Amino acid sequence: HRDLHSFPTRRSSDLILTSALLCGCGGQGTEASGGSAPNQQTAVPKISTSPAQNGAVIVTLTPGTAGATVYYTVDGTAPTTASQIYEAPFLVSSNLTVKAVAASPGSLSSVASQTFAPNVPAGTLVWSDEFTNNTGANTAPNPQVWTYDTGNSGFGNHELENYCAWGSNAALCSTTNPSAYVGTDGYLHIAAQQPSPGVYTSARLKTQGLFSFQYGRIEFRAMVPEAQGFWPAGWLMGNNIVTADWPACGEMDVLERVNAAKTPDWNEGSVHGVGFTGDSGLGTVVNFPAGQTAAQWHTYGMIWTKGSVAYYVDDPAHPYVTYTTSSLANLSGATWPFDAGQSNFILLNLAIGGDWPGPPNATTPFPSEMLVDYVRVYTN
Repeated sequence: HRDLHSFPTRRSSDLILTSALLCGCGGQGTEASGGSAPNQQTAVPKISTSPAQNGAVIVTLTPGTAGATVYYTVDGTAPTTASQIYEAPFLVSSNLTVKAVAASPGSLSSVASQTFAPNVPAGTLVWSDEFTNNTGANTAPNPQVWTYDTGNSGFGNHELENYCAWGSNAALCSTTNPSAYVGTDGYLHIAAQQPSPGVYTSARLKTQGLFSFQYGRIEFRAMVPEAQGFWPAGWLMGNNIVTADWPACGEMDVLERVNAAKTPDWNEGSVHGVGFTGDSGLGTVVNFPAGQTAAQWHTYGMIWTKGSVAYYVDDPAHPYVTYTTSSLANLSGATWPFDAGQSNFILLNLAIGGDWPGPPNATTPFPSEMLVDYVRVYTN
């Protein structure tokens, strides 16, 4: 197995605070739901919500002072500048309290606080993208949910594809033959194409900055192309990749395989963090039942609870592997990153070539497509 990413996105400006703030001299005030404390330079952040599904909500934190950095907790503790930095709207589907502060150079706001008690039963669908399309033509993936990685950086794995966003006219990208679109069939299409010999285009969609969640059960119903050099995946990364970098943010790979179908055919579920990446990562291959392949429809799922990440294919009652904090016991320097407070964003992509699969060859068909029927998040 090889890692799927390269995210050189550390936002250093958000980490630079004055000595007054770092020593706690900014005057943290009393808990509040909004507004600004007297004699306070930084206003209290705003907590707002929008509906998700079946009683769950999506929470957005907005600084009341332009340019301020928002820090937050969801475990009832008071937020400080050592808490998670707010990076994206996050799903709330369990009973908890969100607390947030905003920091500017030399100043720290009072605490904003809101308690949520949705009382959502376990196993309830609380968020999804069903890729519904009633327009009569191919359309963009929902721009309120999905954005894109683009270009041809190799993404840390010497991959060959040029990733294209919907509607892009960048070099090698085509609005006539898009790399990512929602078809009239109600599926997300991620197309691997070869516009000229040795040149490849595809797409990597992500919810980074738009939607994230912490804990729950996520499912991807998908069918993927199987041929030399293809590397389809459905996976998650911590929002804190922007400040903590990879692999400290954690990575959870739910759907992942490479190359042509085997007998039996397979999928791999893996987790990565500090001290367990690449060949030292934790990954488990699961074989499909006889006669089944990844080129058929399957539901790839992950159950994420505190201290545990479990993977399944088609049957959530029977995970094929469960990783826990104790899985790191024999890995020197390994740190479990999945309970640090961050929510995770979702990625879907079809890579071409790279360190793991190797390049396409004469047997690799272009164009080929990865199809996704839905992405769903349920309560545990």
